[in-house]
Amino acid sequence: MSETKSEAREYVPPVIKAEELDPKFKYKMSKMHGAEKVMVCFQCGTCTADCPIARFSEFYRPRRIARMVQLGLKDRLLLDKALWLCSSCFTCVDHCPQGVEIAGIVRVLRNMAVADKNILPLVYKELATNLMKSGFVYEIPESRLQKRVEQGLPPLPKPNVKEVMKIFEVTGSASLLEKVQTIAKVESK
Repeated sequence: MSETKSEAREYVPPVIKAEELDPKFKYKMSKMHGAEKVMVCFQCGTCTADCPIARFSEFYRPRRIARMVQLGLKDRLLLDKALWLCSSCFTCVDHCPQGVEIAGIVRVLRNMAVADKNILPLVYKELATNLMKSGFVYEIPESRLQKRVEQGLPPLPKPNVKEVMKIFEVTGSASLLEKVQTIAKVESK
């Protein structure tokens, strides 16, 4: 009788090439709100041990993200779809002995991915577009509105769509949504 071995796949990061490194990246990041303490991360792993997403992803490890920032692997970070897996639960922040705000670092990286690499998950674009058009993040079907009436609930407040659109225009978000490339499916490696 032969034994079958289950093949455990472990994430093996690609070799880092010198031309990938941006030595100024960590300093740029440390000037961004939420990422100020990236350099004090000493790689203890508490953030990764407590992260609910890290349990299901071979790439998404908060500790690895902090280290990649410290090494200056900007493009590798900004182009990776797994960056969008963070649920912003702040468990990593709550448990970090150094007070490093990993969730803030991820937020900064996401903002940079949109601004520098012009990429955004499709779901974010759809939600922002809905907000811009209707004042609500989700499209509310007429049947749902009718059900509210039937149940005696008050009508939903009428959002000021012109004011919402003005915010999108002033911040540059409206033009960004027009030109951004979307990631159809965010997944782990």
